[in-house]
Amino acid sequence: MSLGQIVSTRGQSFVCFHVMLRKTSKPFYGSDWPVLVELRLENYAVIDNAAVEFASGLNLLTGETGAGKSILIDALALLLGDKASSEVIRSGAERAVVSAVFESEGEAQDAIEKVLEKNGLDESEDGSLIVRREIAPGGKGRVFVNNQAATVAVLRQLALHLATIHAQNESILAFDAAARLALLDGFAESETATVASGFEAWKEIRARIEGLERGEQDRLRLVDLWIFQKKEIEEAKLQAGEDERLETKKRVLANAEKIYNAAMHAFDLLYEGDASTSSSLRAAQKQIEELARYEPKFQEALAALETARISVEDVGATVRDYAGGIHASPEHLAEVEDRLAALDRLKRKYGPGLEDVIAFGADVARKLSEIENKDEILRELRSDLNRASAEYLRTARLLSKKRQDAAHKLEKLVESEINDLAMKSAFRIEITTSEAEENWSVTGIDQVLYMITTNPGEPMRQLEHIASGGELSRVMLALKVSVEAGIKNRVARANASASSGQALPAKASTTRQARGTAQRTMVFDEIDTGIGGRAAESVGKKLKSLARSNQVLCVTHLPQIATFADHHYVIEKRERNGRTRTGIRLVVGEERTEEVARMLSGAKLTDTSRKHAEQMIKANG
Repeated sequence: MSLGQIVSTRGQSFVCFHVMLRKTSKPFYGSDWPVLVELRLENYAVIDNAAVEFASGLNLLTGETGAGKSILIDALALLLGDKASSEVIRSGAERAVVSAVFESEGEAQDAIEKVLEKNGLDESEDGSLIVRREIAPGGKGRVFVNNQAATVAVLRQLALHLATIHAQNESILAFDAAARLALLDGFAESETATVASGFEAWKEIRARIEGLERGEQDRLRLVDLWIFQKKEIEEAKLQAGEDERLETKKRVLANAEKIYNAAMHAFDLLYEGDASTSSSLRAAQKQIEELARYEPKFQEALAALETARISVEDVGATVRDYAGGIHASPEHLAEVEDRLAALDRLKRKYGPGLEDVIAFGADVARKLSEIENKDEILRELRSDLNRASAEYLRTARLLSKKRQDAAHKLEKLVESEINDLAMKSAFRIEITTSEAEENWSVTGIDQVLYMITTNPGEPMRQLEHIASGGELSRVMLALKVSVEAGIKNRVARANASASSGQALPAKASTTRQARGTAQRTMVFDEIDTGIGGRAAESVGKKLKSLARSNQVLCVTHLPQIATFADHHYVIEKRERNGRTRTGIRLVVGEERTEEVARMLSGAKLTDTSRKHAEQMIKANG
């Protein structure tokens, strides 16, 4: 639908902007990462209704100052769990609605499915992820994931696998300790699984030791409880599936007379009575035998009747024998009911299922055995703990060494990239390593800080404490590009080795894993604040490079950056019938040239600006 078309609904009129775009066929290095396919806004800020379909590669959004270029970014932030405010509801509307569709494959989809399963949510039929958020007055609202009611907390869990936003006053996916470490590990191609499994093994052994070393009073109280539980379960002499078998027996005993009469009546109809099915089939057989004497084709029918008669008599015998075993016994029924009541009592205490009760009893027996042999088991566990500690530290130190080596390389790459972005900055990666047990974790023994000074002579500060959103976005861009460059070089070397028949490095397969955990759809807002000229062109090149293997969304007001877009959207503000409305449209061809020319020369377009815009698009496209 073109800009300004009016659609009537529920007695009101609104402007509907729908930008349609087929996903590019250009492949990603990491095509299994999530891609933002569509973003919809309804009654959000100055937008009545808009639907934008994004694609892989570099998606750039431009528009005049005040047009609302950051509205889409703010809306996406809400879908990633940002705090909502009723101020975003369009004047006169009851609520604002923001929704998005993400598509993913492989490891990214597996991670998303785990979040859904953990929160009791179903996957969509086509494997896509649909998130929707409704904002009502007072900041209240509702959240839906795949059309199922959810919470903002679920959105934040999913956000870790969907997108990261770098913007002024950034609050989405803060650059916390885990994110800082993951970024370095992605560049270093670190193998953290061994460290993680070593930590879990050490943690489990330590927990068992702590359990055995509890205070004497607590230990005695637990022992008494465990003895009682073990005795109660053992005396019940439970058998797997016993409750289901008893339920069936109970139904039979409670309806013994009805079941006996039904079985004997069926036997009479099938076999015993004068007009039974068996008698009728025998009579029919005699008549068919007479026919077969004259017409051979009835031999098959005769055989079929014989088979049917045998089957009927077998069924009759079965129901007769079953009826013979049924005896109405109130005493037996009472015994079964008492047994079921006892099983139900145990299931309520130790269940929910009978198998769970049996497993609980086995676990209690193991704990009691450990208590009885406490001293011997403690000696074995302490020996195991020493071995687990030594193994964990060995792998953690190797990981730490790899991180240190990678940090020195990444520092140089990032500092070079930052200086290309009109920021004469010094950049350092500080790794603090502590082997004290309280600092052990599944990710090792390291804490990582990214330090920067954006002004010569000023002290280093943590990257996430940079005041300027534009500077933060540019540094994050430099970081991402540097990490991507390192990974891309390794992939190229691995591919070259494979094509030449050489054996691949043992850890080459971890490249995809490292990247898959660190990368999402990346969004940059105000990245071009305070720059221009060559620095702007450098930002554009870096965004283009990053977009070769990621989906990138970027808001910009610089033509030098806009000319690098794979997909260029214009956000426009117009007034109609006394109301301000913002719309989004995809521009291509001459329209795109006109937009870049406007960015070059302002409201007054000239032939010179158009030619310049055309040349820039051709050079950077």
